[in-house]
Amino acid sequence: MLLNHNLLNMSQKNYKQICAILKLLFFILFFSNTYSQYVFSSDTIPKEISLHNHATIADVGQRNLDINYVIANYKNLNPIKLITENDDLGFTQNHFWSKTEIKNLTNSKLNYYLETARPITDLVELFIVDVASGKITTKISGDNMAYSERSFDNRKTIFKIEIAPKSNLQLFLHLKSDGEVIKMPLKLYSSESFIKSVSQEQLIFGIFYGILAIVSIIYFFFYFALREKTFLYYSLYVIFIGLMQFSLDGYFYEFVTPQGGWFSLRAVLFFAMIAGFLLGKYSEVFLNIKRYNRTIYILFNVVYMLAFVLIIFILFVPSALPISYPLANVLGLLILILIITSVIYLYYKKKKVDSFFTVGIFFLIMGFGIFILNNFGQIPNSFLTENSSKLGTGFEVVFLSLSMANLIRNLKNEKNELNRLALIRSEEMNDLKSYFLSNISHELRTPLNAIMNLIDSISNEVQDDKIRKNCQIIKYSSHSLLSSVNDILDFSKIEKGELRLEKNQFDPVQVLENLKNNAINRAEDKGLAFQFSKSGTFPDLVIGDVNRLVQVVNNVLNNAIKFTSTGFVKFNIDSELKPNNKASLILTVSDSGVGIPKDKMESIFDSFSQNNIDNKRKFGGLGLGLYIVKTLVDMQNGTIEMDSKINEGTTCVIIIDFAVSAEQKKVEAPSKVVVYDLGGKSILVVEDNPINQMVIKMITKKWLNTKVVYANDGQEALEAMKINQFDIVLMDLQMPIMDGYETTIAIRNGEAGVYSSNIPIIAVTADVMETTKERVKQIGMNDYLSKPIKRETLYEAVKKFV
Repeated sequence: MLLNHNLLNMSQKNYKQICAILKLLFFILFFSNTYSQYVFSSDTIPKEISLHNHATIADVGQRNLDINYVIANYKNLNPIKLITENDDLGFTQNHFWSKTEIKNLTNSKLNYYLETARPITDLVELFIVDVASGKITTKISGDNMAYSERSFDNRKTIFKIEIAPKSNLQLFLHLKSDGEVIKMPLKLYSSESFIKSVSQEQLIFGIFYGILAIVSIIYFFFYFALREKTFLYYSLYVIFIGLMQFSLDGYFYEFVTPQGGWFSLRAVLFFAMIAGFLLGKYSEVFLNIKRYNRTIYILFNVVYMLAFVLIIFILFVPSALPISYPLANVLGLLILILIITSVIYLYYKKKKVDSFFTVGIFFLIMGFGIFILNNFGQIPNSFLTENSSKLGTGFEVVFLSLSMANLIRNLKNEKNELNRLALIRSEEMNDLKSYFLSNISHELRTPLNAIMNLIDSISNEVQDDKIRKNCQIIKYSSHSLLSSVNDILDFSKIEKGELRLEKNQFDPVQVLENLKNNAINRAEDKGLAFQFSKSGTFPDLVIGDVNRLVQVVNNVLNNAIKFTSTGFVKFNIDSELKPNNKASLILTVSDSGVGIPKDKMESIFDSFSQNNIDNKRKFGGLGLGLYIVKTLVDMQNGTIEMDSKINEGTTCVIIIDFAVSAEQKKVEAPSKVVVYDLGGKSILVVEDNPINQMVIKMITKKWLNTKVVYANDGQEALEAMKINQFDIVLMDLQMPIMDGYETTIAIRNGEAGVYSSNIPIIAVTADVMETTKERVKQIGMNDYLSKPIKRETLYEAVKKFV
């Protein structure tokens, strides 16, 4: 009996154990299809908890359900368990409901912060149901409302939860968006852990946004400094990628659009599309794709066009918003693919690609790749994976900035190279300009030489007053043309710093009175009254550049006559003796002409300047005269001042100091007829131009006891010198076959005979450039005469050497 009783007790005990096991299996099986609790025991209170293993979620489509209905019918909504710590619910407009349960077995009140959906989720509602009392507490968040209406003041979707001792809470979450991806983390933070997380985010985000701000500002300045579009595209890209991240993080909603609304809901998409376009444009320009591959360049532009079409839909077609999110991601991916394709193509074609650019794009792809994988729940959720796009963007910006620094260095090197080439080109152009001016001088002075000498000859020979008057008009016109040619050449010399002053003795009174006599004729021809006066003590002789003094005074007198239609022109010369054997010439020219406006006075001495355009049309001229006058006066350490009133006239005062010569002026003998007699000397004239030959023949035909032989080029001259003996050579410089330079060098080298190697050679040329004068001396010529030639000047030059 005892044995049977024991067996019965053992059977009952086993039965109870089996029943308990079955109940446990049933409980696990049942609740695995619904939800399970997270239990706080007295053993440990964790600082961070992920509730995804204790939560389910239901997709209820477009049904906007009431919380009471959800509580009563949650099982019928076909909930499924959350799989990861950050489940991705996809691009959707559907309503989602999630449920989890928290049980506090401790005797302490617990305070936690629940972090759930992304900051850009439109609506997140949390309903906390106390199982014991049935009380429902509602909390709300999301960016489709005023920021102040949120239950908790934080950019993220955060809810503060208080868990009473020995309590059991059911948490129902309602999520709704307008088409962007909905993420479903369910993470509890203790107060200490939450503060630590916020501080860590503030530090990292501060560094991130600070870097973006500094980079965008710096390269924006570079754009304004260098006007290189690459810097503009890059700066704007950094700005808009920063705004996109600013929106994703909820800061744009918190600080810029706290009332929510139309733009707040579209900010992420708008900034993302603009940033994508700018990244593509920057990369395309930086890599110079248009030059290297036309097809890829066209594909870039196609994507840009699609991006702008999508932006228009985002901003103005609300019904297109749900499909805009996936399309924006697709377009962003296409831009990245095009950039990668471009880099690979350039490497394949062995074109130079900045390594920092390649590394920067690599980090961008890695960052967004990890971000996308995390969005789809393929990798665990953490601070690094959640913010991988920021890290990728941060590293990308750093390395792209380094690539931009390389671009700046390359631009600097290119600029230096361009400057070097420009300098070479400038030197070539200066040489070309010098050659051109030398040639144009020669071409213009050659006919002027003939005209002026022929007119002198005709006017001296004819008796008819009408013919003499016509000759005088031609003479004035020729001098005017010669003056313009001289102005052009002097302007070129001033620009090149080649204008030189000579030092000769001259009688200042005689020079100025000769200028006065010429001016009287021009003024009387125009019907003007010319008044001349002299005061002060003049030295007999001074030392300076008489030709430049003549040029200065002539220009001023010519201007006074030119710009005066009626009235007078006055010319006063004064002299003042100064210490250190100096004398100041004070020259005053005044007129009753058109005058100069006050606003033009400051620029009157600039090149190509006249008092106004109407006067230039009316009176003509190159506008170089006063510029050259001012330069020549400054070179002689003098001063020039002008005072003028409109329609009343102008007064010009010039003061130049000259050294007084110790020599006394020779008393001139009574004038007598000049006899040109060289006493049997022979002259070789080397000149290719028949007109110039005719001019020299006309001048020398009255020279007594003079033999003149002509050669048409240097080669003929050498042959003539081998068979004839000459006393002097008059050498033109620009000739065919063998020019004057080559001929002179050959003569000095003995190629015309040893006895002729030291023969006096005078350059007779229309080229008056300073470089020409210097070269003439270097190759061994004895003197230099410029065309047009005066008969007295030519005779004196020849007489000096023979």
